[in-house]
Amino acid sequence: MSKKTEHPYSGTPGGWGSLKASAKKVNHEGGVASATKALLRVNQKSGFDCPGCAWPESLDHRSPFEFCEQGVKAVSSETTARRVTREFFARHTVQALNEESDFWLEDQGRLTEPMRYNPATDHYEPIGWDDAFQQLGQAFRSLENPNQAVFYTSGRTSNEAAFLYQLFGRMYGTNNFPDCSNMCHESSGAALSEAIGIGKGTVTLEDFSKADLIIVAGQNPTSNHPRMMTQLQNAHRRGATVVSINPLLERGLDRFIHPQEPGPMLTGKATPISDLYLQPVIGGDLAVFFGLNKAVLALEDEAPGQVLDHSFLEEHCSEFDEFREIIRSTEWEDIERESGLSRTSLEDLGRRYAEAESVIICWAMGLTQNLHAVATIQQVVNLLLLRGNIGRPGAGACPVRGHSNVQGDRTVGITERPSNSFLTSLAERFAFTPPTEHGMDVVAALHAMDRGEARVFLGMGGNFVRATPDPAFTESAMRNCLLTAHVTTKLNRSHLIHGKQALILPCLGRTEADQQASGPQRVSVENSMGVVHSSLGKKKPAAPTLLSESAIVAGIASATLDHPLNWQELIADYDIIRGHIEACIPGFEGYCEHVNREIPLVLRNSAREREWRTKTKKARFLAASLPAQPFPAGHFRFASIRSHDQYNTTIYSHDDRYRGMKGDRRVIFLHRADMEAQGWEAGTAVQLTSHCADGILRTLDGFTVLPYPIAQGCAAGYYPETNGLISVNSYAAVSRTPLSKFIPVSIKAVAPRPSSATISLKHGIGSNLE
Repeated sequence: MSKKTEHPYSGTPGGWGSLKASAKKVNHEGGVASATKALLRVNQKSGFDCPGCAWPESLDHRSPFEFCEQGVKAVSSETTARRVTREFFARHTVQALNEESDFWLEDQGRLTEPMRYNPATDHYEPIGWDDAFQQLGQAFRSLENPNQAVFYTSGRTSNEAAFLYQLFGRMYGTNNFPDCSNMCHESSGAALSEAIGIGKGTVTLEDFSKADLIIVAGQNPTSNHPRMMTQLQNAHRRGATVVSINPLLERGLDRFIHPQEPGPMLTGKATPISDLYLQPVIGGDLAVFFGLNKAVLALEDEAPGQVLDHSFLEEHCSEFDEFREIIRSTEWEDIERESGLSRTSLEDLGRRYAEAESVIICWAMGLTQNLHAVATIQQVVNLLLLRGNIGRPGAGACPVRGHSNVQGDRTVGITERPSNSFLTSLAERFAFTPPTEHGMDVVAALHAMDRGEARVFLGMGGNFVRATPDPAFTESAMRNCLLTAHVTTKLNRSHLIHGKQALILPCLGRTEADQQASGPQRVSVENSMGVVHSSLGKKKPAAPTLLSESAIVAGIASATLDHPLNWQELIADYDIIRGHIEACIPGFEGYCEHVNREIPLVLRNSAREREWRTKTKKARFLAASLPAQPFPAGHFRFASIRSHDQYNTTIYSHDDRYRGMKGDRRVIFLHRADMEAQGWEAGTAVQLTSHCADGILRTLDGFTVLPYPIAQGCAAGYYPETNGLISVNSYAAVSRTPLSKFIPVSIKAVAPRPSSATISLKHGIGSNLE
């Protein structure tokens, strides 16, 4: 047993800790002057969109410092002074690089020129752009049919590049467009589309200043969307109620100091955030919202006509009676068992909801990556509908998206299930016949590569190998491919787990000037609330050999397709691309003018206007009986989580400040009572085995356990280190999102692993929550 000392973390989220961490990251990357200059342009007019999260900025008022700690890390990482050159690849074989950590790989700096894998030497070697395009074109043309190709997209790709990418793929003949949405908010889109007729949230940033109650469920905004904390902080200050629902007690949802407010920074006076904090068991969210709906319906029974919004229900909703009967017939005993919460606590929150005039419910991947994720989110919608909390100020559904343009990519066509109307628009605009057969999502693509049915993989950003579940399966599937190619800014694991042929295609970053034939080019992105805005990089590119994402797509398309479309003309002036988007996608009227004049384009949201594009032409109450989720005795409910010092698969350090961790990510958080029952101390070395529905036992070694304020019977560990516990065959019903939450895991103590890591563990997170 490796004894580790626990020390309370005394800091407050935000505050000086954020400033110190930001300065440390900027200094580490060696580009202090460059990063500082860039940060003053983040999310500003005539500036660039932050390459981090998709949280919006105000339409009419922007702070001079529209960035957060995570934004600083993202920008300084992109503007780093470090370079990965041909000399670097000459020094390192791929086998040697694969022995390095994910942190080390990305920490080497920016890639500078296209590289091709040489199997004879096990090295990546330089290749010219034209030769790289020709190699890809030849590979695409060699396939027996277009569906043997997979076009993956991450959420940082601009609207312009994403539109060209999907156009190229569909001209080639496939709808195989798996993307990062398949692994995160696909459940949100599926649930909302069926319930309210649009797969997006219904709130604006301004609604947060009008809400009386904000519920944050399955989300850790302090680490993943820090600028959201401004809205939560302001809401508390003006007297609104904030409620958090999360199996883990997250420090930032207790109290917060805004790093850009001099008064609190000097006095150390933090703003309380959560007025109520509920800790359901992992996987218990569906039962939580069953309970809240049941509590609100009971209040209506006690005071008929005084709780529900009957005029809204009658005019705008369908299937209410069926929903009410299902909720009423669900026993409190079942709700308590499945949620891990008491009836009293759920009735208390139900009463708060019923008394609030305007309510926003926010959620993220804590809700979306469960087996019953779609049903859970539809129960969230049901709760909002009961009191007409969709389509009016200060109220609505708020799925908080991750990467900066993940929503925009979907809007402009990155989907394996395109609508008939969109395909018809493409056909008329570009004079070709698009494929109508639905394509592959992430899960389907992995299985197709495993079977040898998908032969060429092209990744537009991201770190596919690390983002996907079941690493052993994923890596084997990738190695089955004829060719794998990645458009990227930095080296990551996906470039080292490759097909028989492999290409690395380095692109410009969001901060960098994109110079084309007609001059400097702007791109555009869509934030989490449906607002499209301009982004203009001005920094000198990391290398003169870098191309934009759009130019890379155009180069591959020109080398692959036999079609009269002049791809180079599109690249010469991105206004031409935007003109095509405007012609093909409703809501983009005046697109070029908005982008070039830096006027945000607010896309129409039908549900926000109470226009319901559903099967019944009304907002739908959707519910099935609460499923029993029996759990094997002696197993823990496991969930993968992110640390404060990471963004998606990018690891900025091995620390997690707000959970008191320093220098170690191979840890498993457990309730102290669960550890004591097993006779484990902090630092006990353990082996984990997942027991997924496919019957395959997946085992991970080299972890230690630590006590943490988490719901009893639950366990959590960092993503992607724990991806080995996740089955590629286990995914959410309807959305097919891989299950990273509610995984049955058995844990046993083993011989300790060597470790020099320092553990600083907090016992609690605030007097009002303990």
